[in-house]
Amino acid sequence: MSKVRVRILLGAFVGALLLAGIGGCAGYSPQGLQPGATEAEVIRHMGPPTGRYTQPSGKTRLEFARGPAGYETFMVNFEPDGRMIDWEQVMDLWYLTRIEPGLGVDEVLLRVGHPVRTQKFPRQGIEVWSYRYPTNDCLWFQISIGDDGKVISGGQGIDPRCDPGDLRGSGHGR
Repeated sequence: MSKVRVRILLGAFVGALLLAGIGGCAGYSPQGLQPGATEAEVIRHMGPPTGRYTQPSGKTRLEFARGPAGYETFMVNFEPDGRMIDWEQVMDLWYLTRIEPGLGVDEVLLRVGHPVRTQKFPRQGIEVWSYRYPTNDCLWFQISIGDDGKVISGGQGIDPRCDPGDLRGSGHGR
């Protein structure tokens, strides 16, 4: 068999493995996971979580942020016994606009996870958390948090990645 033919067959085999989810990479989304799956099964499918939140009820929520730009964040919810209840993709304007003034940072993290970028403004006494979400416009959602750890405001803004002259949007954060 020629070297070219061996490479083509090897490439096809590796591609088939990746499509089947057998390769060394973690899964990309919780699709296919069923309620009742264990936390270990979810982590095996999704990879290591980017956040873990324990609620007063004893339930746990795992955060799985995806991609370098942060356009997807899956929150997977578990009963106190460690069995999966459900999952949500929270990088969506519907979830982000429900972050209201007065919420604490722990509640923000529980609802929408870690921001793709943070920026401190000491003179104003605020920190701005920025979240990218799937949109056809070049926008992101920003949440202003006061020195007391409470949300002051939130809203959409122009994503600096859309301005080629603005280097702030390249490579910062996750």
